[in-house]
Amino acid sequence: MAAIVVSWASSLASASSSSSFLVFSKLRRPPVLGISFAARPLCSLEGKRMAQSLARAALGLTNPTPIETPKISFSAKEIDVVEWKGDILAVGVTEKDMVKDENSKFQNPILNKLDAHLGGLLAEASVEEDFTGKAGQSTVLRLPGLGSKRVGLIGLGQSASTTAAYRSLGEAVASAAKAAQASDVGIVLASFEALSAESKLSTVSAIASGTVLGTYEDNRFKSESKKPAIKSVDILGLGTGPDLQKKLKYAEDVCSGIIFGKELVNAPANVLTPGVLAEEASNIANMYSDVLSATILNAEQCKELKMGSYLGVAAASANPPHFIHLCYKPPSGPVKTKLALVGKGLTFDSGGYNIKTGPGCSIELMKFDMGGSAAVLGAAKALGQIKPSGVEVHFIVAACENMISGTGMRPGDIVTASNGKTIEVNNTDAEGRLTLADALVYACNQGVEKIVDLATLTGACIVALGPSIAGVFTPSDDLAKEVLAASEAGGEKLWRMPIEESYWESMKSGIADMVNTGARPGGAITAALFLKQFVDEKVQWMHIDMAGPVWSDKKKSATGFGIATLVEWVLKNSS
Repeated sequence: MAAIVVSWASSLASASSSSSFLVFSKLRRPPVLGISFAARPLCSLEGKRMAQSLARAALGLTNPTPIETPKISFSAKEIDVVEWKGDILAVGVTEKDMVKDENSKFQNPILNKLDAHLGGLLAEASVEEDFTGKAGQSTVLRLPGLGSKRVGLIGLGQSASTTAAYRSLGEAVASAAKAAQASDVGIVLASFEALSAESKLSTVSAIASGTVLGTYEDNRFKSESKKPAIKSVDILGLGTGPDLQKKLKYAEDVCSGIIFGKELVNAPANVLTPGVLAEEASNIANMYSDVLSATILNAEQCKELKMGSYLGVAAASANPPHFIHLCYKPPSGPVKTKLALVGKGLTFDSGGYNIKTGPGCSIELMKFDMGGSAAVLGAAKALGQIKPSGVEVHFIVAACENMISGTGMRPGDIVTASNGKTIEVNNTDAEGRLTLADALVYACNQGVEKIVDLATLTGACIVALGPSIAGVFTPSDDLAKEVLAASEAGGEKLWRMPIEESYWESMKSGIADMVNTGARPGGAITAALFLKQFVDEKVQWMHIDMAGPVWSDKKKSATGFGIATLVEWVLKNSS
């Protein structure tokens, strides 16, 4: 059993005077995905239930409500679509699949067979509904003549070959099932014959993930919530067997990590303090203690490590900082590669004395400024279940709040990072990079070969890439290829950005080694250049600025971004 080393007694003592401190022993709930293969569970969910318990009331007396997470049973079946029985048969179709001949009959064999059993009503209804198979289109029809009560057509666009496309299919099916209060759902692709055996496995995993994530709703902070009706999903025509069973189990593990990450980001700052985030990390290590260990450092221990940059940011808050370090080691066999995942962990960012003000400052959303840490800890939870061999992974978060008080960091102050470099703070609202500086130095001291850090770092990156794409910065072409391939497999969008060394000129200080913000143009690039100063040259390093995709304005909730990519990347580095 791996040891859990928690060194935060003095922090807890000092925190007890704060009314907003919450010892929140378990934010998590049981795994969402109760997978079955031919009606047989792949894994037992018993023993994993995590009820939320509170030792102290949060500011505003807000406590998350324990809710029972729905379990979805997934089965893979080889059955004629016209014989399948259930509430909704959802058919994923491309624009090409919707092409009809001169007699207004579908040329696609699956759609043609369904339409024949429905007396031509499916083709007629698709015309009336103006359904052409474009991505984002969907229509659900209640038509007699099949074993299913309803038939749904889900558009996949011109073609569907990516994880993101099939995950979107699963999400659309979940949405249709919610609207119809459907319990039993079947999913089939109109053109599944064109998929290779390997593609079928990844497609099943993506569809299952999308269905789970589309069904999930974070209702912990609502006085009333509806229970999802969906209970079982049959995936038709994409094969059966042990390999597919493993892929479904993988989907379960990754989804549990994504949902955990979403819940961390969704939790308000009066509930999720730095201390609570640290406890959540320790809970993960306790849950998977055969492969994970936890070390939580308090402010005094961080001071001993000379983390002046991180502690400067934390100085104003009544909620003390907690430096989180989880370590994954495989259950058996040698370690061939050592990796580090570093996540920005600002549980709330007021901006400090450079306070966020004015329209568009989004101060009310600054609970999501710990989105990088949520990605890192969500990945830790997933990998604790997957247990890859041959790889050691360090999960590092410098958790704190950026607040305003008489003890706080002022514009013009100079802080000293743990590698000895000095930083003139010309903007207290560029605090994330100050915390990451000491976290990156700490990560390098663990003897790792590669580091990926994730942070909601700059608005400049949102301006450059919009709300759906994260920017990646790295001097290493090899690492760029690895992570970009992992993001494609994980169904997430990354775009490599330049590291323009000449821009460092604007980051020079007249009295310290550097300032923490440079000129306004190229702000995401200068932020990456700043972080680069705290990474050992021998270590391959990548910075991911996920300020855009961490949050969905449409859904008004967290996305869980980054977790799928990180898990895929770690697995690609395992033996």
